[in-house]
Amino acid sequence: MSLFKRRRFPVEIILLCVRWYCKYGISYRDLAEMMQERGINVDPSTIFRWVRRYAPQIQKRVRQYQGQRSGSWRVDETYVRVGGRWKYLFRAVDKHGQLIDFMLSDRRNARAAYRFLRKAIKMMGDYPPFSITTDRLASYPKAIRRLQSEGLLLKDVEHRTSKYLNNVIEADHGALKRVIRPTRGFQRMKTAAATLRGFEVMRMIRRGHCILPQAGLTGEIRLVNQLFGLSV
Repeated sequence: MSLFKRRRFPVEIILLCVRWYCKYGISYRDLAEMMQERGINVDPSTIFRWVRRYAPQIQKRVRQYQGQRSGSWRVDETYVRVGGRWKYLFRAVDKHGQLIDFMLSDRRNARAAYRFLRKAIKMMGDYPPFSITTDRLASYPKAIRRLQSEGLLLKDVEHRTSKYLNNVIEADHGALKRVIRPTRGFQRMKTAAATLRGFEVMRMIRRGHCILPQAGLTGEIRLVNQLFGLSV
């Protein structure tokens, strides 16, 4: 398999490490020790490189298994530390808490809001939003009007600003932060974006927001292996 060419470890071990790191919110050092207990000696820096390389691949390949999403979106931003500074993580879920899309940004302005919503709309091309609920950030109305003027968003899409309705995504931020916390911040935006893709996709799989080959943990394992053409 060309994607894993020249890797010293079997594909199954690589995917196991990536899946565990992105799923359980542990440090690279702790994960390396866990693997050592299984008789596999792998350096924490090697696992770091695996996550950066293969977590985005899992997120990319799982899209066809995501299933339907509601057209009622909840959009909000949270903070992630990168290079010692706070950056903005734009996120959107539907009313059931299922992930729509996310984007890491240096800034929290109208241009960033526009870029994120445009990305999310293209990602969910088959399930366009009929309502978008945000906080009172002034950037969102500007971004929505621009998308409507460009024909990327329907004119009758309802924009709501409701803290109560956005409780679902604010609670989801907290759950994601618990997985992020052991990283103690990221050093670079590229690394942060790749790792966050892994965190988001494994949370989505774990919560049953993807079509699994079978229910439960076995189904999660089989799905990730299936994405890379491994026998299941």
